[in-house]
Amino acid sequence: MQPEQTQRKRVIVRGQVQGVGFRYYAQAEAEKIGVSGFVQNHADGSVEAQVEGAAASVARMLDWLATGPPWAVVDSVAVTDAPLEFDTQFRVRGGD
Repeated sequence: MQPEQTQRKRVIVRGQVQGVGFRYYAQAEAEKIGVSGFVQNHADGSVEAQVEGAAASVARMLDWLATGPPWAVVDSVAVTDAPLEFDTQFRVRGGD
């Protein structure tokens, strides 16, 4: 059995996703799942996350991002591949 390949995804989440604790819930979920990367707000009201880890773990985090925390209303999620950065933790970044 081969080990899972590490991957990184860039995710843009749109909807009512700012002001609802999205970034901090995402950080807690990422730590629970065991993925690294970051999450940050954007001036246009969206949230960006970059998620890195084993394919199955990244998929679990993408599923979570598609729903978000209890007070979020996710309208759309766009996922693209991103280059590996070999982060060691999942951070909340300030927005732009």
